[in-house]
Amino acid sequence: MITLGIESSCDETAAAIYDGETLLSNIVLSQIELHKEFGGVFPELAARRHLDHLIDVIDKALLDANLTKKDIDLIAVASSPGLIGALLMGVNCAKSLGFALNIPVIGVNHVEAHLFANFIDTDKEVLFPAIGLIASGGHTALFLMKSKDDIHLLGTTLDDAIGECFDKVARMLDLPYPGGPEIEKLAQSGDPLSYPFKTPSIKNAPFHFSFSGIKTKILYTLYGQNGKRDTPIIPKDEYKNIAASFQKTVFKSLLNAVKKAHLEFPARSFLIGGGVSCNKALKVMFEENLPSEINICFPKKNLTLDNAAMIAALGHYKYRSDGPSPRDFTASPSSKTTSLSFCV
Repeated sequence: MITLGIESSCDETAAAIYDGETLLSNIVLSQIELHKEFGGVFPELAARRHLDHLIDVIDKALLDANLTKKDIDLIAVASSPGLIGALLMGVNCAKSLGFALNIPVIGVNHVEAHLFANFIDTDKEVLFPAIGLIASGGHTALFLMKSKDDIHLLGTTLDDAIGECFDKVARMLDLPYPGGPEIEKLAQSGDPLSYPFKTPSIKNAPFHFSFSGIKTKILYTLYGQNGKRDTPIIPKDEYKNIAASFQKTVFKSLLNAVKKAHLEFPARSFLIGGGVSCNKALKVMFEENLPSEINICFPKKNLTLDNAAMIAALGHYKYRSDGPSPRDFTASPSSKTTSLSFCV
């Protein structure tokens, strides 16, 4: 069964072709240059860019797979969560194409799809139950995966996503957007122990995350509690140490939540997804500190950022299990309308 995946939840316009075992193509058109001047994603511009390029990206995915539209058996599209205007571009495109080709369409959860990136083009076996972590620009969430069909949300961020926090701290450090790769690069020459920032945690909610406090602490460290944003009290040559200390602190917050989840729900595997999982320091921290009995899985680098391969993989699996989505399904900016349940 040939599945076309379509991703447009934020600022990547993406299409991929997947046959259930092999990824035949994976095309991602990034909008980073478009949004750089704003220091973040401008939602209306993102939606318009999807409208301009979705068909071209789909055609390119088919060309790379040496297929035509007539070869597609199923269309999977990210329908939640994300920017509503951006999501609507992908969902309406998928529905229109499905109607024209008389083939089924299935809407899938973008965050859940990040977990499924771990099942694409890899020889590493995922053993269940598993703990799943999503760390991206728009989402930070912790999951218990009893199987591919039985996924429960353990906790999520109560304010900023971790990637969003990286972007905001990068701006304080005069680094360009997107902030994650820039902070990682700067932190490599810094001392992660030079600033003992408090590891973010939430009392009585060990699986939830909060990054607004560390963001404020960085601001006060740079400018003083009552200082002006244009007059830093820290010399520029200290920025590398602040970046390294910040990075270590927020990654420790993620690690602590995963370890606590493993204590309550003993896992055989750990899966991670989202753009922040590209960070080498994060990977080292988890590999060195998670219990040895846990099988640690990281997706391939090209499958960590938003992409349509993960959408196609999840859609392919869900269709085999549940069939197509109702024809009247639509986009939703939140995850509340999906099949993901909250684990109490």
